[in-house]
Amino acid sequence: MRTIKALLSVLVMALTLSGCKTQQQEPQTEMPAADTEVISETKDGDETVDYLVVVNKLNPLPENWESIIKTVTVTNQLGREVEVEQTAYEAYLKLKEDLEKEGIYIDLDSVRRSVAEQQRIMDDFTKEYGADYAQKYVAVPGYSEHHTGLALDVYLIVDGKTVIENSEMEAHPEIWEVVHKKMPEYGFILRYMPGKEHITGYGYEPWHLRYVGVEAAKDITEKGVTLEGYLGMVKETDPKIDYGNSSIYTKEEMDSVITQIKCKFAEWKGCELKRIRYAGDECTAKENVEWLNTFGDTKYVKAIEFLMDFHTAKDIQSTMEPDYDYNYYQWWLGQTEDGSWDIVSWGY
Repeated sequence: MRTIKALLSVLVMALTLSGCKTQQQEPQTEMPAADTEVISETKDGDETVDYLVVVNKLNPLPENWESIIKTVTVTNQLGREVEVEQTAYEAYLKLKEDLEKEGIYIDLDSVRRSVAEQQRIMDDFTKEYGADYAQKYVAVPGYSEHHTGLALDVYLIVDGKTVIENSEMEAHPEIWEVVHKKMPEYGFILRYMPGKEHITGYGYEPWHLRYVGVEAAKDITEKGVTLEGYLGMVKETDPKIDYGNSSIYTKEEMDSVITQIKCKFAEWKGCELKRIRYAGDECTAKENVEWLNTFGDTKYVKAIEFLMDFHTAKDIQSTMEPDYDYNYYQWWLGQTEDGSWDIVSWGY
């Protein structure tokens, strides 16, 4: 999953935490060599690994997963050990070799994480950035796709220099375009696509490669759907987004808020998102900011409201009406002094 590497550096020093982007490499004068495989114990397993397994906010890691996968441990160019499912690793090496022919260099960063490691990541993100941010970018322990060993976070080496911070990697869309185009040929899909946060539960992560097998990868990519949609677990929808005509917030600012709302919505099993629209600049009134500040100890300096239309599942387990259309459903968020947004209230 997406990680803030600087935050986890302390954990690495203390615990040698595998799979977290934490270290910065000194500029290199030549292109790095390929991954070095460590001679390590390979877990015994059988051939029944389900490469289409879904682990997300609603579906935990299967209980027998540890007993059926085979993994290998490799050392990346930063000197850190990374554990990865064997077949996925073999496919990754082929993808890596193909990309290098195009002058593109990648390396493994975060692959398989234990539940305990995921808990440490969640705790630190929550402490540093708040619960809403952590929920947006970090999976609940036991519900992380990284537990499978099939989800590969990679980083870039550009002009001999390590590019590992999220913001820095996002600054190279031309590289990711090539990577994403080649991935299906080797069995990988882009797991967290832009615009699909209401299904996957996470924001866009160009570096998050998921191994599903070549046939499925090609089919999923061609159809432009999520893994959940491909397997019929959800109805694949593309909700309408109405930004209104704000003189206060830009589209980019609204997008960051909308992503949080959509990530939260992904937890509502079986619900179909139809529309999200900005409620208007009047919602930013001072009295609304003061109202949001009554919900807890966090001090908010701005307020924003969005309205949502969605349909509930027939068997929904909540206080909502089953098989029902909800319109004008309110989402209120508050902005803190550091510029981040928290979901404070939702409902009618």
